[in-house]
Amino acid sequence: MGSLKAALIAASVALLLAGCAATTPGVAVSPLYDPFRAGGLPAEDGPSGIREDTPAPQGEVKGGDGGDADKLATLGVNDVAEFWEKNYSDAFDGSFTAVEDLESYNSESPSSPEICGGETYENPNALFCPPEHLIAWDRGVLVPLGQQFFGDTSIAALLAHEYGHAIQDMAQIVDENTTTLVSEQQADCLAGTYIRWVAEGKSPRFRLSTGDGLNHVLAGVLTLRDPTYVADDAPYLEQGHGTALDRISAFQIGFTSGASECGKIDMDEITERRGDLPLTLPEENGGDPPSGDVEITKDVVTSLVDVLGTVFQPAEAPKLSFDAPQCSDAKPGPAASYCPESNTIFVDVPTLAEMGRPSDREDYTLLQGDNTALSVVTSRYALAIEHEHGGPLDSATAALRTACMTGVAQRAMSENAGLALTLTAGDLDEAVAGLLTNGMVASNVNGETVPAGFTRIVAFRSGLSGNADLCYIRFK
Repeated sequence: MGSLKAALIAASVALLLAGCAATTPGVAVSPLYDPFRAGGLPAEDGPSGIREDTPAPQGEVKGGDGGDADKLATLGVNDVAEFWEKNYSDAFDGSFTAVEDLESYNSESPSSPEICGGETYENPNALFCPPEHLIAWDRGVLVPLGQQFFGDTSIAALLAHEYGHAIQDMAQIVDENTTTLVSEQQADCLAGTYIRWVAEGKSPRFRLSTGDGLNHVLAGVLTLRDPTYVADDAPYLEQGHGTALDRISAFQIGFTSGASECGKIDMDEITERRGDLPLTLPEENGGDPPSGDVEITKDVVTSLVDVLGTVFQPAEAPKLSFDAPQCSDAKPGPAASYCPESNTIFVDVPTLAEMGRPSDREDYTLLQGDNTALSVVTSRYALAIEHEHGGPLDSATAALRTACMTGVAQRAMSENAGLALTLTAGDLDEAVAGLLTNGMVASNVNGETVPAGFTRIVAFRSGLSGNADLCYIRFK
């Protein structure tokens, strides 16, 4: 329970930092990859949360106390039910039947009841119980903290995930042989379809901006990722919710492509989406798993730049400097920057080391580690490759192209075990967290990012699954 509280506080702090990042103007391109859109919708900050004229929550809640948390959760269930009542038949066979049995519990109370055969005391959670066709939530910790740090609409998104499990049963897109991972990825996807409906302004109860508001919803998805496993735990990989990248990518499929695509998610699709990216940490001789993180030093940064030379093989490799940036044709960034005039990458090691200091829920921070920092340096090297290729480096499209090229490099660093620096399990989640909070990996030569964390992650994922040519074509 303490770790959940830490994660919620961490996400709030980190997302406040994201509001300080400069954004860049530019020319729009295709809707999905447009730097000023999120999944095709205009990327805008604005009000998010419960509408002023929202209908009163409807339905009896077993065990509820009638407080604000139960009212918010009930309102969320009502809204998701209305969404599916209007949209179910467009995606699935059969008929929609609303979930009417709702139950609330307080995970901080020793007398909290069993629900669906499981203990709820000290278990802040939300769940769908198939045998009872029931949705339950924790009003003691989960809902109030989620509301405080992720916003009202994040609670609706959480319950949309649970409602997604009910939709799976109705549509018969899962059975007793379906792995937990597939079921959970489908539910994340189905939650994404609902959240798009809210972002489009169609919900009578909630609203969500596609900038800061959607960033907060994605932060909630990231925070509730699976832990990083060691090699001996590989069987658990199909029995969880997925990595942060897994969960966010499934959510994005639903948000951009609709509910019918969610039913197509199976282990083959997940395996293809994951590619050959590392999912477990190797165990060391003593049996203790390594952290997967390295301390950020000048030597490590130098090794990274050497590795990137092997990955990209430029005609003229950029120089590396640890001095203060000197550049007449670009604005320096706080941790790392690229100067086209001198073809030099400047790195502030103390600032970069702080950015890459391993921390997570127990430290009251959002996920952070060495690749939060090293991915930023990688993005500056990517700018050098783009400069050699030709074309502007100061546009919004260049910011997304840089995220895409960073993804290309990160995948190469995960596939080639012979490199001096390689990616391990958890590293990509660290990069995704950075994309969502500070956006530096998805920034142009002047350090300017694009408004929506959603779109930064889409660009990064494009590189992970594609190549440099795709980045140049997709982000012209």
